[in-house]
Parts: sequence; structure tokens; C-alpha cells
Amino acid sequence: MIKASNIQKSYETLNVLKGVNITINKGEIISIVGASGAGKSTLLHIIGTLDRPKSGTLEINNINISTLNDKKLAEFRNKNIGFVFQFHHLLPEFTALENVCIPSFIAGNSEALSIERAKELLGFLGLADRMHHKPHEISGGEQQRVAVARALINNPLVILADEPSGNLDSSTAKELHQLFFTLRDKFNQTFIIVTHNEELANMADRKLVMRDGCIVE
Repeated sequence: MIKASNIQKSYETLNVLKGVNITINKGEIISIVGASGAGKSTLLHIIGTLDRPKSGTLEINNINISTLNDKKLAEFRNKNIGFVFQFHHLLPEFTALENVCIPSFIAGNSEALSIERAKELLGFLGLADRMHHKPHEISGGEQQRVAVARALINNPLVILADEPSGNLDSSTAKELHQLFFTLRDKFNQTFIIVTHNEELANMADRKLVMRDGCIVE
């Protein structure tokens, strides 16, 4: 479903990615590990279409991403890619339900459809009694589950997670890790997870190791 070929990226004189090749199938959970500065987050941002490579090709669901202009790329990203970051990035003035609905509104879905889908996801994630709470009124683990629901609302092809449990205690982190596999089994989601958590990395279907801008194993 995802094929990246010879992806290169540099910032001025710093070569961050040096010809990365990766193929990911639908329903796979892939972890990417490596030391800080190895290029993991940069690769994730390129796969997530948040950044463009200097050279190389990226295909997602048989679409060559380089052929899309900025507007088409934003539409593609909104409908096909979900993001979960270390910090949940929930908007503090909105409730959990409203935060989850936002990508659906951006996609042009009706308010009724968006709210129905958001309630379904929050219920599935054990947050039915938290949906009208604002972020400061719920725990860190609950905030991260709200962020997961937000990532899922448009039924994306792939979920990209960058250190998703890095800001959680060990017990809550384990719950989040297991949640990814539950979601994969229920929705056949594809997950690409950048992590320093060895337990999570080893749970994945495949673990890719990055070093100095390349995948080495």
C-alpha cells in the first residue's frame, strides 16, 4: 500500500535521508527505531505528506504523491492519513468530541455524520463518559486516546505515530500499545510507529532500524 523509493532529504548541507526504500502492506504494523537524529521523524513526515523529499518517489495506494499540488495533497492527507504524536495537540477550548470531529468537518462531512462517527470511536476507546470534557479535565492517557480517535475519524489508509507513548507512564503506555493492535484487528488499519520504546517496537509485525539516514535492517 505504501512504497517509498530512494527517498532523499537534506536541509542546507545536512543530509538527513540518504536513499530510503520501504514497502508496507495494508494492515501491517511497522515500527521504526534508531538513535536520535537517524532520520526517523523526517521519514515519517515525508510518508505522511507533511514534507516533500528532495528526490525519490512515494506512492500511497497507487497514487504518486509528487504529482499532487499543495491543495490536492492537503485533501489527500486529510482523507487518507491519521497522525498521533507524542504530545496530543488537542485544542484546549474544545471538548473531546469536538476535537475528534475537526478532521471530519475539514473533509466536508456533515455535522450529524461527524458527531455520530466521533461518538462511536470515543465509545470504542472507552471514553463515552469523557466526550464532553475538555482536555484539561481528563488524564494524559485519555487525552492520547482522544488523539487516536481524531486520527481515525476519516477512516484513513494509514496511521502514523511519532513517539505516541513517550509522554505516558508505563501502565498507560502499555494500554496504548495494545490499542494499536486492537484497532488493526477491528479496522484493518496500517500503522507506522516511530518509537524509542523497545517493548512497542518488538510487538510490531516488522521492526525497521534506521542509522545515519538509512534503513540498515
